[in-house]
Amino acid sequence: MTKGALALLVHGGTENWSPVRWKARFDEVCRNRRVLLLPDAGADPADVHYAAVWKPRPGELAAFPNLRVIFNLGAGVDALMADASLPNVPLVRVAVSDLTGRMTEYVTLHVLMHHRQELYLRQSQREKRWAPRHQWAAGAITVGIMGMGTLGADAAQVLRAIGFRVVGWSRSAKQIDGIECFAGTEQLGAFLQQTNILVCLLPLTPDTRHILNRDVFAKLNRNSPMGAPILINAGRGGLQDEADILRALDDSTLGAASLDVFETEPLPPDSPFWSHPKVVLTPHNAADTDPDEISKYVAQQIERFEAGGALEHVVDRRRGY
Repeated sequence: MTKGALALLVHGGTENWSPVRWKARFDEVCRNRRVLLLPDAGADPADVHYAAVWKPRPGELAAFPNLRVIFNLGAGVDALMADASLPNVPLVRVAVSDLTGRMTEYVTLHVLMHHRQELYLRQSQREKRWAPRHQWAAGAITVGIMGMGTLGADAAQVLRAIGFRVVGWSRSAKQIDGIECFAGTEQLGAFLQQTNILVCLLPLTPDTRHILNRDVFAKLNRNSPMGAPILINAGRGGLQDEADILRALDDSTLGAASLDVFETEPLPPDSPFWSHPKVVLTPHNAADTDPDEISKYVAQQIERFEAGGALEHVVDRRRGY
């Protein structure tokens, strides 16, 4: 039996994520399968059994009558879930160790940056001012992580090993050795009251949209050596109320913020985030996973699926992640 074709629908991204580069990668790892880079005038939609996608346009995936699985090449699936015409087939999110490791690197880097007062020290350097401040121990700071899935749990363990107190919050209850975990809306307040540095790694769903808002910031703990709490968002741009973040920074409800994601990307040149003195901005590259690893992961999943095995990391459409 001829194996079903794999269709690639890739829009946007860096040069390393270009459609042509993805085609070359999948040709290498799927040598016994036809790989179609769409649009392809010679392709028969009925031949497509699998689709590997990045930001497909609404309705594009509905064109394939024999589609069996959709693989999302990035971690977030909120854009796909917003497509009312999305075929009712398994939707698989990327979950490779490379992505987890890179996100943990980002979170650790930015927690340490704020803990070690890097914004103040770099400003002192620019002003040629030798004025060290008291530096507290990591154990004086509680890092609260919103989103205790694979990414959050890994980051939590690394931060705990460095010496930080770490707590976690998620929609459903979790049990992670050495980490006090909170769950649900009824425990959100207790979680925030302990948190000095808030790290957000939540998926974007209707329930989490704009969850990073002034009400949440006002409940964060201010009784650490840092004083005003810190926000780090490496989840999705839609999680944050950006007007609330700016107001909270300006009136010192927040002491600083590291933001990797935004509601509009690329971030417009006139955004105040670019030049705000309390903001560390990165261009959505917190976990810029190696595409070679992703293509291998997708190819392995397809082979396992065709051999009768179960797909890994299938999205629960009711939850949106």
